[in-house]
Amino acid sequence: MPNAPQQVLALAACALGVTLSVAGADAQTRPRSPKVDEALGEALQRSESVQRVIIRLKPGSREQVRDRLQQHGDLVQSEHAVIEALVVQLHRDDVAELAAREEIESIALDADVYADGAGPGRGNRRDRDNFRRWRPSNDGLAGSRVSNVLRETLGLPAVSANGMVDGSSGIGVAIIDSGITPGINFQGRITAFYDYVSANGQPVAPYDDYGHGTHVAGLIGSSGVRSMEFQGIAPAVRLVGLKVLDQNGVGRTSDVIRALEFVTANKDLLNVQVVNLSLGHPIYAPAGDDPLVQAVQQATAAGLIVVTSAGNGGINHVTGRAAFAGVSSPCNAPSAICVGATNTQNTVSRGDDVVAPYSARGPSWYDGFAKPDLVAPGHKLSSDASRSSYLFDQLTNNREWSREGQPLLTLSGTSMAAAVASGVAALVLDAHNRSGFDGQTPLTPNLVKAWLQFSAIPLDDAHHLTQGTGQINAAGAVELAGAIDTSRPVGSWWLAKGMTPATMLAGTTHAWAQNIVWGDRLAHGASIYSNNIVWGENIVWGENIVWGENIVWGENIVWGENIVWGENIVWGENIVWGDRLIGQLKDSQILGGTNIVWGELDRRTAVWGTGYGSDILWGLWRDNDFVWTRTSAENIVWGENIIWGENIIWGENIIWGENILWGEALLNEGIQ
Repeated sequence: MPNAPQQVLALAACALGVTLSVAGADAQTRPRSPKVDEALGEALQRSESVQRVIIRLKPGSREQVRDRLQQHGDLVQSEHAVIEALVVQLHRDDVAELAAREEIESIALDADVYADGAGPGRGNRRDRDNFRRWRPSNDGLAGSRVSNVLRETLGLPAVSANGMVDGSSGIGVAIIDSGITPGINFQGRITAFYDYVSANGQPVAPYDDYGHGTHVAGLIGSSGVRSMEFQGIAPAVRLVGLKVLDQNGVGRTSDVIRALEFVTANKDLLNVQVVNLSLGHPIYAPAGDDPLVQAVQQATAAGLIVVTSAGNGGINHVTGRAAFAGVSSPCNAPSAICVGATNTQNTVSRGDDVVAPYSARGPSWYDGFAKPDLVAPGHKLSSDASRSSYLFDQLTNNREWSREGQPLLTLSGTSMAAAVASGVAALVLDAHNRSGFDGQTPLTPNLVKAWLQFSAIPLDDAHHLTQGTGQINAAGAVELAGAIDTSRPVGSWWLAKGMTPATMLAGTTHAWAQNIVWGDRLAHGASIYSNNIVWGENIVWGENIVWGENIVWGENIVWGENIVWGENIVWGENIVWGDRLIGQLKDSQILGGTNIVWGELDRRTAVWGTGYGSDILWGLWRDNDFVWTRTSAENIVWGENIIWGENIIWGENIIWGENILWGEALLNEGIQ
């Protein structure tokens, strides 16, 4: 029997017509299954008779379902054992029937992916125009000569020298993107290249007809031979290219999954420890049902450090306001390192650095995960250019030249920030390899993520849902990696060298964040100075773990008392914010906890929660007042501890609108 909140929400959904229909003759009466993701639900309402979908299954049922689909005339195009999935050309009228079967976990559209998560819009429930509008902008000065202080603002020398950390101790980075154009700056270091766009994942000669992947590769690991001023973060790493984006910067989710599976299965053969994903799509389902997120989770479980871009959905282009809950998939993978972008003003000093306005903010849609994990320089970064590529051809004002005459392309976005973070992750691994401690165990993805967060330098006036723990600090992360002896047993203090948790940049000493975001809370104290089970394998980031001593738990980042949502919060038109659930549908009901935010609905705002006795509490705005009544067919459901509107203060005592004030009890006429 459903609980009281579910009963209330069912009535509310019925009263307000909140249903998502499947295609077919009964489209108006049959709700969308919670197993069907949002993108597929929308696609089913269009006229296409066949949809390319990704079906995730319960373990042990893949072969049986595959055979049944083929017998029915559906084309099974590929299998993905790592995430127990099939990619199928499925008749749209079969979707609802298939979703009803017990062995089916989820059915997702094989959605398009885009460089930096930019692409066609999402529909009307979010600011989907963010994804449609964001494309690399033609905003440079054609033919200009530029300077570069990227390495220095990270605390690295302008040019790496012999004996410094540079990725040369056998570190490999897989770049899943639009490809890599070979050049002198990558000479001898592109060790493998696979084409999922034109060659079905087969090895081919490296190329990049879009130009995005080459730019990313240069930021990660350009040797600087052509121009030392534009040396990459880890100039000696080996690079493995996996082309999944075409000449227009567009690809398929299933191809990204194939590439991730291939790297995961062959990481030792390829000698890859870091994976860069400067791409994505809007979040269409909870992380547990998102096939791309699950592929990332499997990669990190296998020991790969996966770095993702947060996406560029940081601004609602209709209102011009900052937009929260805009991070893209697979940034919402709990174990990934999700990176937002900063604008450093091209100075070494951190004093003028700000989070780029387009950088997507958390929390993640549906799950409410605290993202991004950190931020990194990503605005107007110059890097290697593929001169025959689409971007170099189209963005004529972004073409630039080094003093030595190297052609460059200047781009902005969280794609660039993720590349910078991938380069720093490679340096951390290199520093660990060079530390001189005997018998060390390999670094796990959780530990590298923790070191990057702990050593980050917080920006002023930026919330954790905007900057994570702060801006990446390569010098600090490398120092940590060289000071911790991972051979020491669990439960022991493993900081083996003295160090101060601060980094000097441009003559100013900056304190580190000295915390990590675990789940939706901050962990302060000496959390990373001791060997804890959370730094081991098979621990999903954010899970409930007994940490032991040396941990001080801070505020709840997403739901805590100290969060202030100002005027610039933008949720889109119809959004439900529940207890760690945002827009979650189950059995056609909108689920919510004790804290719910609902946006505009036909010029009227609906808020609901629990019942009051045997009645449901309803209310309406009337002349700037909230009128409380009993159940009424056209009114709105109201419940406990609900926050709504553009001006929101989240805490014990909540002030909302012009005429309402309440704390733990509701204070208004009609409520007793």
